[in-house]
Amino acid sequence: MRIGLYPGTFDPITLGHLDIINRAALLVDRLVIGVAINRDKGPLFSLEDRVAMIEAECAALGAATGTEIVAHPFESLLIDCAHDVGAQVIVRGLRAVADFEYEFQMVGMNRAMDSSVETVFLMAEAKHQAIASKLVKEIARLGGDVSKFVTPPVKAHLLKRFGK
Repeated sequence: MRIGLYPGTFDPITLGHLDIINRAALLVDRLVIGVAINRDKGPLFSLEDRVAMIEAECAALGAATGTEIVAHPFESLLIDCAHDVGAQVIVRGLRAVADFEYEFQMVGMNRAMDSSVETVFLMAEAKHQAIASKLVKEIARLGGDVSKFVTPPVKAHLLKRFGK
C-alpha cells in the first residue's frame, strides 16, 4: 500500500490545499493529512476544528478517487510523523519560488534523517497558487469576500469566528 503524508497547519483548509489533496490522492492508496500542532503560529482555529474541516472537505474527494484520506494531528518532526503513519512519501505543495527555497532545505534535512522517505512537490492549479491561509484569514477578518479561496462551509467557519 502506498501511503502519502501531506502536512500543514490547514488554518483553515483552502481550495489550494484541496487541489493538492485531490492530486495527491491519485498517486497513493492512503493519504494522511498531517495537521500540525504548531503553537508558535497561534492558529485561528483549534486543532479539533481544523481536523473536522479537513474530514468534512475530504470525504467526497476520498470517495471520488477511491483513496482513503484521513486527518492525523502531529506535534513532532515531520519525518517522525511519516514513520508513525507508515508514509513512504511526503507531499508538499508549491506556490512560488520562495516556497521552493524553504522546501529545498526541509527536504535536505529530512533526507539526512531518513533517505527512504521521498518528497514530491505538487503545484496547485494556477487559479489557486496565490492562496495562503494567512491571507484568507486577513481578508475574512477585514470583512472581505473569501468565496474564491475556500469552500462555503469553511467560509461559514471564518465568518462565525470573526463575528460577521
